[in-house]
Amino acid sequence: MRNTILRRSFLLLFTLLLSHSVIASERYLLNAGDILDISVWKEESLQKTVAVLPDGSLSFPLAGELQAKGKSISELELMLKKKLEAFLTDPVVTVVVAKVSGNTVHILGKVTNPGSFVMNQQLTVMQALSLAGGLSTYAEENNIIVLRENKGKQTVMPVHYAKIKGGGDLSTNVKLESGDVIVIP
Repeated sequence: MRNTILRRSFLLLFTLLLSHSVIASERYLLNAGDILDISVWKEESLQKTVAVLPDGSLSFPLAGELQAKGKSISELELMLKKKLEAFLTDPVVTVVVAKVSGNTVHILGKVTNPGSFVMNQQLTVMQALSLAGGLSTYAEENNIIVLRENKGKQTVMPVHYAKIKGGGDLSTNVKLESGDVIVIP
C-alpha cells in the first residue's frame, strides 16, 4: 500500500515536471520591434516603455544596454535585476510585452495579399498563406519554400502544398518562427 502511494506520487511529480518543461520550451522569445513595459517596484522613475531595437538590444535607466532578442521575459527580468542590484537593494523587476510587433513572418510571391504579418499566435505555413488570402491563380503550389535564418545561416524548407491540402503528408506544414520568409513562385 505504501509503495503504491509512493509510486503514484512519484508519477504525478514526474508528470508535472515534464509538463512544466514543455511549457517552458513554448515560451515566447523577444524579437526586434517588440514593445515592452518595464517597471521596478517602488521606483517610479524606473517605469518605462521601451522598444527592442533592430539589433535586438534595449536600453533601460541604470542598467544600460541589454541584449533582449531571443530571451524570454523571465530571462530579461533576471538580467535587469542583476544590473540594477548595483544601485538598488533587491530590486523587483517586471517586464510585460505590450505589443508583439516584432514577431513577424513575410510572405511574397503569388498570393492575393503579399506582405509582412504579425504572428499573435503560433502559425503554420498553411495558416500564414490563409492570412495572405491564399495562392493566386498561377502560383506554383509545389515549389513553395520557407527561408529561415538560424545563427547567421539561411536554411530552405520546401513546402508540399498539394500534399498538405489533400490531407496527405503534413510534415512540410512547418510551424513558423519570427523572421521566416515564405516564397511562392
